[in-house]
Amino acid sequence: MPPTAASHPDDVAALLSRAERLAARRLRTALEESGCSVESWRVLSLLSESPGQGMTAIADRTQLPPPTLTRLVDQLVDDGLVHRRVDPLDRRRVVAGLTPRGREVYLRLAERVRAVWSALPADEDDPLLVALLDRLIARLEAPAALPTPAINGR
Repeated sequence: MPPTAASHPDDVAALLSRAERLAARRLRTALEESGCSVESWRVLSLLSESPGQGMTAIADRTQLPPPTLTRLVDQLVDDGLVHRRVDPLDRRRVVAGLTPRGREVYLRLAERVRAVWSALPADEDDPLLVALLDRLIARLEAPAALPTPAINGR
């Protein structure tokens, strides 16, 4: 069996983890000369696609712990890239969005990120890979039914 073939769920998890680390390394390389972290990029990218996101949604979508996200958004606000506003539909909620300067920075960084990804050789299976990853994410986000442990051998 080839070394990259996954025959066990642990193998799949290891492959996904390795792919994520390698992708983050490429992304870091693309962003580092602009002084933007991968985490900041994820927030800017999310807010470019979906403005007016609440902090909980941003934390969930970027996989950042809430305290880390708060510090990061504070820095992005200080840098003039992101603004926070009270949600007009729910005054208890704060939403974030890109400022005009944040949109400019995002677009400039997006070009750099696209250049890094387009330098990779294209593969005819790329659409299949994206579809499979989307399916895996949907399955992993669904509530899992945990096996019931046997009690007294029953």
